Amino acid sequence: MKKGQVYEGIVEKVQFPNKGIIAVEDKKVIVKNAVEGQKLRFSINKIRKGRGEGRVLEVLEKSPLELDSPTCIHFGSCGGCTYQNISYEEQLKLKERQVKELLDSVIKDEYVFEGIKRSPKQFGYRNKMEYSFGDEVKDGPLMLGMHKRGSFHDIVTVSDCQIVDKDYNRILACSLNYFKEKGIDFYHKMSHKGYLRHLLVRRGEQTSELLINLVTSSQEEYDLKEFAEALLRLELDGNIVGILHTVNDSLADVVKSDETFILYGQDYFYEKLLGLKFKISPFSFFQTNSLGAEVLYDTAREYVGTTQDKTIFDLYSGTGTIAQMLAPVAKKVVGVEIVEEAVEAARVNAKLNELDNCEFIAGDVLKVIDSIEDKPDLIVLDPPRDGIHPKALDKIIAYGVDRLVYISCKPTSLVRDLEVLLERGYQVEKAVAVDMFAGTANVESVILMQYCGEKKKN
Repeated sequence: MKKGQVYEGIVEKVQFPNKGIIAVEDKKVIVKNAVEGQKLRFSINKIRKGRGEGRVLEVLEKSPLELDSPTCIHFGSCGGCTYQNISYEEQLKLKERQVKELLDSVIKDEYVFEGIKRSPKQFGYRNKMEYSFGDEVKDGPLMLGMHKRGSFHDIVTVSDCQIVDKDYNRILACSLNYFKEKGIDFYHKMSHKGYLRHLLVRRGEQTSELLINLVTSSQEEYDLKEFAEALLRLELDGNIVGILHTVNDSLADVVKSDETFILYGQDYFYEKLLGLKFKISPFSFFQTNSLGAEVLYDTAREYVGTTQDKTIFDLYSGTGTIAQMLAPVAKKVVGVEIVEEAVEAARVNAKLNELDNCEFIAGDVLKVIDSIEDKPDLIVLDPPRDGIHPKALDKIIAYGVDRLVYISCKPTSLVRDLEVLLERGYQVEKAVAVDMFAGTANVESVILMQYCGEKKKN
């Protein structure tokens, strides 16, 4: 097997998140975005440690699992979704198997695996989209949407995206048409020249409130009141409560704020989860599937169990959603989050929900955990995708709490941390997968662990 060679083969299985496995000359080749049972023609791009990585050239035969046609017309060109070409039931089976196999690779004792919980909505579930301005081909017309599959530069206009409410598509079309007519150029990532960068749209599933944020560079100046007026003239199912303009001169292709101006209304919207109300600002973290978040947090609350007269640490607490779910039935909840804006939002939300037993601390868990005077009776972990810093994990384990609940949005990071927790005396009692991202390769997991005493390291 050599780089550049072309082969044909059948996808035997798909490993998390989207790695199709094909056997070639007694070796494994990984081909991304494949479906189990597909017959593919592919070329070898890389060879690492005897294992190849391939690029699909042609689908020779469809998988028996594939639908006649995907629901979304953008599927395949848009890089946002991976599994729109198989039924939702098959998506759930795939994710359930992937999570279980990853957990079983490190858990050797018996535990209860509760399968996978489905998203309440398969389509129209996302409450946040970050669209990019750009072009699909070099020097082509202005586009606004998602990155083309496998491309860092090319943008596909997703005017009929299926995983968002129809209001998003109306806002996208209006914005694109407006800036096309004005002849305003986008920010070019290579030359770092241009104006239009991103369009951020957020919508409350339960409140139907819409917050729209145009992100540009500071290289040019335009009166954006006319743009705001065009948006306000749209016939939408939801209600626009705020239109913002954020200036971002960072060289990185990320949505961040050097300065933010209000063009209309306010710089926040409200959402409701499990009877609680949350004030959400343009950049604060909030689960992107509101109804799915209710399933996830209700599961976490069930796993936490009895909390009366107990102090709970909610580490990597974001805007304090989990902390506030637990606060009514706990003695005290202490949340720690590195993003200061999210911590400020958590404090505001706690007041909004009349919760006086929540404390939110801004800082890196690794650095601030030693300074917290309270000692936890149990700990909830909801870290970012890369998991927990090893030194922070050591400090968390050192508390020796009887129960620990780990919520993960990336099962491969989870099992890496799980190996350490198991080695240090924790045992998995039960686990479940929760699908928050229908159509995509991502999946959440919730693990309940019990402390059984320090184990000796090999």
